[in-house]
Formats: sequence, structure tokens, C-alpha cells
Amino acid sequence: MAGKGPKTTGKANEKTMKINVERGAFLKALSHVQSVVERRNTIPILSNVMVEAGKGQVKLTATDLDIEIKEATAADVLRNGAATAPAHMLYDIVRKLPEGAQIQVELLSSEGGRLAVSAGSSRFELACLPKEDFPQMTAGALPHKFRLDTDDLKRLIAKTRFAISTEETRFYLNGIYLHAAKDGKTRMLRAVATDGHRLARFELDLPDGASDMPGVIVPRKTVSELQRLLDDAEGAIEVSLSDTKIQFNFGGIELTSKLIDGTFPDYQRVIPSGNDKVLSLDSKEFAASVDRVSTISADKTRAVKLNLAKDKVTLSVVNPESGTATEELAATYNAPALEIGFNARYLLDITGQIEGKDVRFLLSDAGSPTIVEDVDDKRTLYVLMPMRG
Repeated sequence: MAGKGPKTTGKANEKTMKINVERGAFLKALSHVQSVVERRNTIPILSNVMVEAGKGQVKLTATDLDIEIKEATAADVLRNGAATAPAHMLYDIVRKLPEGAQIQVELLSSEGGRLAVSAGSSRFELACLPKEDFPQMTAGALPHKFRLDTDDLKRLIAKTRFAISTEETRFYLNGIYLHAAKDGKTRMLRAVATDGHRLARFELDLPDGASDMPGVIVPRKTVSELQRLLDDAEGAIEVSLSDTKIQFNFGGIELTSKLIDGTFPDYQRVIPSGNDKVLSLDSKEFAASVDRVSTISADKTRAVKLNLAKDKVTLSVVNPESGTATEELAATYNAPALEIGFNARYLLDITGQIEGKDVRFLLSDAGSPTIVEDVDDKRTLYVLMPMRG
């Protein structure tokens, strides 16, 4: 395969790729695809982006073998062709060229193949690797297809992503579990993430085409890449999936990813149903208070104690090395007094996702999981394990 490099005959020269493309459009597409390329690669071709010219557009492809991102953008194609070039270097070059510049990209048929990138008086020549070596990720059949609104998908990711586990040994928790679920007669598309200490669940009306979909675990890196790409997206997202792959299509971008090959635990068992002690308080005030009292501890993983009494809650942090902090907040609480401790960072992560004015805690006792709700958003639910001691 490596022996099929460009020939150096004059005839071959006539057939090599040549395009003119506007810097802004090229930069945007490059920024989208190059992000998936790992900084360190044991396989050199994985450091490259595939550049393909034809039919009035340039198509860019990058992959890490688990995720593939493709994006097409309009270009003046003088000659069709394809080449691979170092992804991060090409992106940095285009980023540093003047705004509004017209960029000429041409494959030179010198030994080994070089990609010439020029604009104005700037000219770069990048070493290419054989395009035949670039891995093609086959999505295979994706029988389940449905559409999601961009804002719904953004919210689904934002509300659950922070609870994804980073513990590699429990690989089946290293993503968002996406599945069709039923609550009574209501059917919904449900997203769940948990790291064993907290759980985040978000629900949408079940889209047409999703009712028979298998439950799938979308990997953490895919979730991050998708969230980044959605910043520039609007309208509807086409989602296609099988048991092993998922694909998102929108705005000329196609992201294909392998799914985590594992079984997500029965998360319903973690969600308590009998928590009868209800605490409601202003979400922003509470978050600010947690942030203040946890300043006394060296890191945000220390417990914040909540002392619940009638219509008030006292927050306290004790750090044996540096001292103590307490703060009292007005709240709505009519149940028996209770003292319970939570990880400060986890409380801030959850309150950071509360969009309504008030946050509601449904508690049982100091050692049992607690439900946290956004009073104004019935689609979201959080479960938080208390800290002992």
C-alpha cells in the first residue's frame, strides 16, 4: 500500500488535487475535524486529516479509529483529488493566515507527495502520507433513525455529561446510556449517566423511529466532541444507530462513533421512591453558599454538612488543618431535623445545571441516596449519595 505514492511524471502533475477555498469556511471545518485527532499517535496516519476535492467542495475526514468526523465545505475545485496532511499543523497554519484570505491548496507530485498551502505571500509545504493508508470507518447498517432538535440534544448532554464516570475499570459507566423507556403509558427517550456517587437522568418525548432502538452507551469522548460541534449547529440533528455504532448528521457534518460494548447497570434500583423529607431553597443562593463554605477545605471533594431544621438549613465545613466555616440559609422544610453530608463538588455540578429558581431535595436519612430536582424542569432528575463522616 505504501508503495502507491504519487508519481513524478508531468502527466501525474496535471491530475493532482488543486482547490481555492475561503479561509473562514476552511478553518471552521478544520477546527471541527482536527479535534478528534489525538496529539500523540503510535500510528502516524492517525495524525493526519484526509482532504478530498470534488463536486465543488472539499471534504475533510479525521479519525481516532473509535470516532470519525467528516465535514464538507464549498470550494472552487480546479482539479479533483485527495491527500492526507498533518491535522493539527494544517489547522494552525490556516488559523494564522489573514482573515478573509483565499487559500490555495494543491497536492504536489514530488517524492512522497507534499501538500502546498498558500495565501498571499505565505506558502507552506506539508509532508503527506499515502491516502491509501488512511483508515475508513464503516458505519455498517444503522437501522434505527430519528431526529432530535439541536437544543434538546445540547440540553440532554449538558444535564448528564458531568456524571459520566472516568474510572476506566468500570468502562460501561464511561458514557451516556441512551434508550427508549416507558413510564406508565408515556414513552420517552431517556439519557442516564452515573459514576456510582451521583446519577443524572434526562428525558425527552420519544422521537418517531426511536421506539425499537437498542439501549446504547455513547462514549465520553464522543459526547465531548458532539457537544463541541453542536455549538455551531441549529435545526434538526439526524441520529442513526445500530447495536455497535451511532451517527449524528447536521450542517454538513457527519460524526460516526463506536458504542461502548457493555451492559449499563439497572439504574432504576438507585432511584429511591420513599424519600419523604422535602427541602426547597433558592438554587443560586444555595450554590453560592456551598462555594463559600467549601473555601475552607483544600479541595472541593470534602463534605459539606447540611443541618436541616424548620425552614432553615445550616451549611458547615470542617477542615482539621485550616478551620471551620458555617452559613445559614432560609429554606422550606417541615420534616424532622436531619444532618447529612454531600461532596461539595457534586453539589456544585448539580446546581450548575438547575435552570429554575428553586432546587428541591427529597431526603430519607443521613446514609441513603437523595433525589435532587429542578422545580421548574420535570425532565431532569439527579440522585446523590451522601458522604459519611
